[in-house]
Amino acid sequence: MEPSPAVSTSPAPSPDQARAVLPDAGLLARGLAVLRMFFGVILLANGLAKLLSFRDISIGPYEANLIDRGLARAILENEAARTELPVIPWIAEDVLLAQWGFFQWAITAMELGVGALLIVGLATRGAALVGLGQQLFLAGLYLSSNRWAFEQPHEYVPLAILSLVPAGRAWGLDGRLLARRPELRRWPF
Repeated sequence: MEPSPAVSTSPAPSPDQARAVLPDAGLLARGLAVLRMFFGVILLANGLAKLLSFRDISIGPYEANLIDRGLARAILENEAARTELPVIPWIAEDVLLAQWGFFQWAITAMELGVGALLIVGLATRGAALVGLGQQLFLAGLYLSSNRWAFEQPHEYVPLAILSLVPAGRAWGLDGRLLARRPELRRWPF
């Protein structure tokens, strides 16, 4: 016969005790603001690379690259031929690549706009949702390409969170706008 589990005789924590173990809401808001701005910088930098046609970054010993319009086209061409998802190759080849003259600039404008909106914290949930759409398409494009398992989730999971959480209210223009116009306290602000 097994012994009965020990029953706790201590009372449940009070709401004040429960709040004492949680981080301050302002601290969480500022943490999400940093995440928001970080993703804004990523999108803005890639948009600038497309706009100004550069890929390489060298700062002292640090060397990296961004995705310019030529590399974006090459990614679409190469990955669309390899993916096994039925709709993704059609979108890549018959829509985006077939009208690349337009879409190279639409993608550039989207990355610049979404990046800037995330950095300044304006309509952040809407901006994050647009960025999320791009990242989910890329995840579909890479799905069957034998990539590192977390290559795409680390780009779309934070954007999914930012599309749901009002991260522009701390260190962002959403907060200033809502202070003046509280009736706008809804998505995408």
